[in-house]
Amino acid sequence: MSPDLLLALVAYAFVTSATPGPNNVMLLASGVNFGFRRTLPHMGGIALGHAFMVFVVGLGLVGVFVTYPPARLALTVVSVGYMLFLAWKIANAAPPEGRPAQGRPLTFLQAAAFQWVNPKAWVMSLGAVTLYAPGQEWAAVAWVAGVFAAVNFPSVAIWAALGVGLRRFLTRPRALRLFNWTMAALLVASLVPVLRGG
Repeated sequence: MSPDLLLALVAYAFVTSATPGPNNVMLLASGVNFGFRRTLPHMGGIALGHAFMVFVVGLGLVGVFVTYPPARLALTVVSVGYMLFLAWKIANAAPPEGRPAQGRPLTFLQAAAFQWVNPKAWVMSLGAVTLYAPGQEWAAVAWVAGVFAAVNFPSVAIWAALGVGLRRFLTRPRALRLFNWTMAALLVASLVPVLRGG
């Protein structure tokens, strides 16, 4: 891979990883509710889980959705259902008055598995493979996946750190509950393009 193409890929990986989406909304909420250290497995699961997804998509999984359209519909239904469930969990993470916070952050494996039902992760993966490994050769796909693994973690860590920074402003249970309901609403709103088919 040429230096110019590599630089373009790094920029693509950073912009797509750092901009708002389901992963980052969840990391912001996790940073607020559980802190940075407890959110580390979640961040690692996103970074490595998405890199693995890019690799598998690049090796030909995308062809399944082209040749068998019902597979795409099934993926959409599962994605929407799971993301609505996660939105409900985020909304209810705030503690009732005078009680400790409920729930726990996503584990490494849960965050890695989530990439497969995350519409933004699919768009990122398909875009990366199409733009930077068009021939879908093994080496090129491995490069793209490796760059995503390296760039994704620090990009998403920004959101968890932002959540930690917000914690001091959300010490009252009512404020934390309002924040979590807002994050849940944003996660649901991120489904609108999927439901519109674009």
